[in-house]
Amino acid sequence: MSVASPSAPTREDFAALLEETYGADEAFEGSVVKGRVVAIEKDMALIDIGLKTEGRVALKEFTNHGRDPAPGVGDEVEVYLERIENALGEAVISRDKARREESWVKLEQAFEKNEKVEASSSTRSRAASPSISTAPWPSCRAARSTFARCATSRR
Repeated sequence: MSVASPSAPTREDFAALLEETYGADEAFEGSVVKGRVVAIEKDMALIDIGLKTEGRVALKEFTNHGRDPAPGVGDEVEVYLERIENALGEAVISRDKARREESWVKLEQAFEKNEKVEASSSTRSRAASPSISTAPWPSCRAARSTFARCATSRR
């Protein structure tokens, strides 16, 4: 007696299963994601971003040097997902990096619309004083990588 065996899944079946499991709303490393504050422990906020474990962020990252109120339990917040899991099994997330990413997105949008942007410097260094140029950048991505290289080479 022969038993009918199911046919092997196709590539399309596998792709459909991946899309179902890891849809467009899934959190990926290197992106800003939304999460919900599930607990406040001393000076840390425990944030659920939909992964198997939560991440911790220092409350001072949310207060913007005392100008903004700290989030409470149940508040929805945006954080930058650096790593899905560290050695302790926690998600590595940052509010400061999410804020920087939001600023870059706004800067890129202003650049694409050819709008002027007002900015202020919060620190000044004699050795690395900024120089202002009116020459256009090839792109905001080029500016981001240039500034990143300068920032890491000066440390």
